[in-house]
Amino acid sequence: MPRTVVVLSGPVGSGKTTLAERLAERYDLVHFKTHDFLTELQPGVEQERRTLQEFGEKLDRQTGGDWVRDRLQKAIQSRQLPDDVTIILDSVRIPGQVESLRAAYGRSVLHIHLTAPDRVLESRYRSRESPNLRELSSYAEVRANATESRVEQLEGIADVVMDTNRNTVLDVVTRAACHIGLYGRDCPRLVDVLVGGQYGSEGKGQIAAYLSSEYDFLVRVGGPNAGHTVYQEPSPYTFHHLPSGTLGSPAHLILGPGAVIYPPTLLKEIADCHVDCNRLSIDPQAMIITDEDMKKEKALRDTIASTQKGVGCATARKIIGRSDKDTCLARDIPDFNPFVRETCPILEEAFREHRHVLLEGTQGTGLSIHHGAYPYVTSRDTTVAGCLAEAGISPSRVRRVIMVCRTYPIRVQSPGGGKTSGPLYQQISWKEIHRRSGIPYDKLLRCERTSTTNRRRRVGEFDWVLLRKAASLNAPTDVALTFVDYLTIENRNARRFEQLNEETIRFIEEVERVAAAPVSLISTRFHSRSIIDRRNWQGISRAADNREENAANIRREPDQRG
Repeated sequence: MPRTVVVLSGPVGSGKTTLAERLAERYDLVHFKTHDFLTELQPGVEQERRTLQEFGEKLDRQTGGDWVRDRLQKAIQSRQLPDDVTIILDSVRIPGQVESLRAAYGRSVLHIHLTAPDRVLESRYRSRESPNLRELSSYAEVRANATESRVEQLEGIADVVMDTNRNTVLDVVTRAACHIGLYGRDCPRLVDVLVGGQYGSEGKGQIAAYLSSEYDFLVRVGGPNAGHTVYQEPSPYTFHHLPSGTLGSPAHLILGPGAVIYPPTLLKEIADCHVDCNRLSIDPQAMIITDEDMKKEKALRDTIASTQKGVGCATARKIIGRSDKDTCLARDIPDFNPFVRETCPILEEAFREHRHVLLEGTQGTGLSIHHGAYPYVTSRDTTVAGCLAEAGISPSRVRRVIMVCRTYPIRVQSPGGGKTSGPLYQQISWKEIHRRSGIPYDKLLRCERTSTTNRRRRVGEFDWVLLRKAASLNAPTDVALTFVDYLTIENRNARRFEQLNEETIRFIEEVERVAAAPVSLISTRFHSRSIIDRRNWQGISRAADNREENAANIRREPDQRG
């Protein structure tokens, strides 16, 4: 038995066929027409409105309206439709037809009646184009039919009544979809959020890339002032706009309305990663960075060690430039046209279909404009709440929060070599990290440069106070701990948790106590087998259903799973 049988009624011109077609197209409903049933019952019947009206009335008199039910059941059987299908029937004309369907399908039937004032119906009829049906000369002739003249009586027995004159087509489709339950009557938690717990450069890119194959949608927020580097052969790749799992997953990619975009950088990534317009969606309201924005940020280079990527200026312009007709958004960039589409409906449909989403934050909680050490902060809120707002996702959708922390937090070194990038708890030297870990000093110096500006990084002892604050702000369900080889180079050989050295295990246990969350992912080195996975969950929903179909269409890189 079908999950739902949506039955439409209403006078000619009320919008029944438009509603049925839109629902069928947008939500993959199975659409049946009583017009087709009449043609099947009498193949030679003339395709003229009056003839079909009279033939339908004849069948109603003979069967009491049961012919509609019988033909529907036969159509369902012949097409071998699954039991969970939703059917839309366009349309019924007498109460007997509705009663017969209710007797057969019970509470599965949802009867929607559409109506509109006579003058509106008449106007619509005059402009009507029916290539497969010869219409009558006037709307008065249509309503002269006995059944058509009484069709508004069905309003009294319908489950839902909508005036299509006081609602747009999209209004009617949205309301009908909600009554049918196509958006769900619950709020499934399908979003996992990945954020940094310190000052950025925590290794979020590698964690995001590792997890990406488990999701249907990858969403990234922020701007090009953050670079997420992912291990791959023959050389690592750094993402500034696209999600870090772009090369390792067939998932759909989304840049939401809160994104801040520098077009040359994004277009280069699109080309490098062979991303087509069917895979990437850019919200039309994402803000565009101009060259002028970057020039204006040069003054911040020596005061707060800004990356000078124009993100802050562009973000400010989006606020103060609301009356400026020259304010440029993603919808205004011709090269983005194939990719630009509203992302909220895409995500809403994903949730309706129980698709799983990974939201990848950028930078770290300690750089939040609201919660960091102002003024040494970035231009956005880097917490889970801020990332969700930029992506356009409700907090009630969140299932898990993965907070990434490194064993020795870092901050960028200012151009002059000072500490103008902000305070760093108990700063130590890279020589000390070399002494403790056994990692060659020259290698540390080569690796510990920022992805975006290639500046040297400062390093400090693990900040337990910052961990507690970040945990309070983000409420992580999991912690991903990175750079455990900086505790000792021996950890690079570990493939399982128990292979880590005792000091590292004790350190992880303490992180779990302070963060009040398990350390579920451990990064031992920058390599394809760098992740020790201790999770008791996975992000897979229905991603596997589409993976085989999509895999051939994207560039695949070596497997990044540990």
